Amino acid sequence: MSSGEDRNKIFSINSIVSLATLVVIVAGLLWVSFNLNPPPPEEMREIILGYGWAGWLVFLGIIAAIAVTPIPISVTALVAGSLYGVIGGTLLSLTGVMIGSWIGYWLARVLGKRLTFRLLGRHSSLVEDYLSNAGFWALCTVRLMPALPYWPVNYGAGALGIGQYTFISATFLASLPGQISLVALGAFVVNTSVFNGVVLVIAWLAVLALTWVSYRYWRSTESDKNDSEAAEE
Repeated sequence: MSSGEDRNKIFSINSIVSLATLVVIVAGLLWVSFNLNPPPPEEMREIILGYGWAGWLVFLGIIAAIAVTPIPISVTALVAGSLYGVIGGTLLSLTGVMIGSWIGYWLARVLGKRLTFRLLGRHSSLVEDYLSNAGFWALCTVRLMPALPYWPVNYGAGALGIGQYTFISATFLASLPGQISLVALGAFVVNTSVFNGVVLVIAWLAVLALTWVSYRYWRSTESDKNDSEAAEE
């Protein structure tokens, strides 16, 4: 056997081992998300406060880890607001969401489309319909769809090869108003100040406005798609 063949064999074995490792990691994350629930907000607050000055680092890791899994991220955003206020909580929560989303995106890119879509299960057909050849506004629209959680979008975007810049920018824009609204709600519960109330109202209005804009874009693209199909027939 030649040295070239030996290298190909080793590379093949390494690829199989790497793929198996990634499958185990993703399967473990999914199992945790479906079998374990995050603690209620008050209990999570006590856990974070117990770490003292390093609590925000621990909390950032928790948010990022949850964002990789199907566990809803709303609880962590509420806790972030109650602990760090609107500004600090938003920075922390949004950073964690972006990191977790980016990790999920790259896990899917490494795993490939076929395996990723098996993991997506019932979400796979919806994700493929809306994210195939998707651009910035299409990705924003999918992120804002009430029936579709964040994690299938992260994995679907990576598996379908959506550009990293488009993914990150659309994730940031679509996530920012929602994160601010949840963080502001958490801050308002702890401190019912005028500032927290105003931010809360503005953030929810921004969520509604962005959802409307994205929906209008989706309707226009669907109309164009139907017109093209009709013309081809």
